[in-house]
Amino acid sequence: MTVTTLDSSSALVIIDLQNAIVDAPTVPFPGSEVVARAVELARAFREHSAPVVLVRVTARADGSDAAPGRSEVPSRPGSLPEGWDAIVDDLAGHPDDITVTKRTWGAFYGTDLDLQLRRRGITQIVLAGLTTSIGVESTARAAYEHGYHVTLATDAMADLDVEAHRNSIERVFPLLGETGSTTEIIEMFAKTRN
Repeated sequence: MTVTTLDSSSALVIIDLQNAIVDAPTVPFPGSEVVARAVELARAFREHSAPVVLVRVTARADGSDAAPGRSEVPSRPGSLPEGWDAIVDDLAGHPDDITVTKRTWGAFYGTDLDLQLRRRGITQIVLAGLTTSIGVESTARAAYEHGYHVTLATDAMADLDVEAHRNSIERVFPLLGETGSTTEIIEMFAKTRN
C-alpha cells in the first residue's frame, strides 16, 4: 500500500545517518543518496515546524555498553574511527531537531524517543535511514507496537544486503504501516499542512 495520509501531528525520524554508516556499501542506493533524500524530508518537516528526530547509534570502544546477548557475528569493540558516530554534516546543526542516542538496533529501546514524541503530541512517524532491515525495521516494529502510525520512505533507506532490503520493503513494512517515495511523502505532508 502506498501512503494515503499523514497526520497533522507527524514527526520525521531518521535512523543512523552518521559518518561511518553512510560510507558502508549499501544497496539499492548508496549512503549519499539516502542522505540526500533524508535532507529533502527534513527540509519539508522543518519548513512546517514539525519535529525532526536524528537517531544515532554509539558504543564505548571497549564494548561495555553493548547488548549482552550472544550472536554468531560478534561486534568488534575499538575498531571504529573517532567521530564514526557523529550525524552527517548535511543533517546536523539544526537547533530545533531532537537527537536520540541508542545502543541497540531500534530507536525506542533504552532511549527517550517515545517520551519526546508523546510530549509533542505526535501520532505518526515517517522513517528513513540506514539500514533497512536493522535500524529502520527495528524502529518501525517498535513504533507500531507503541501505537504510532508508521510511514516508511522506501527510497530514503538502504541495506547492506539487497535481499534483506527487499524483504523489509515487500513483506514486513506493509504489515507495520504505509510506504511511499520521498516525493510522495513530501507532497502528502504539504497537503496536511495547508
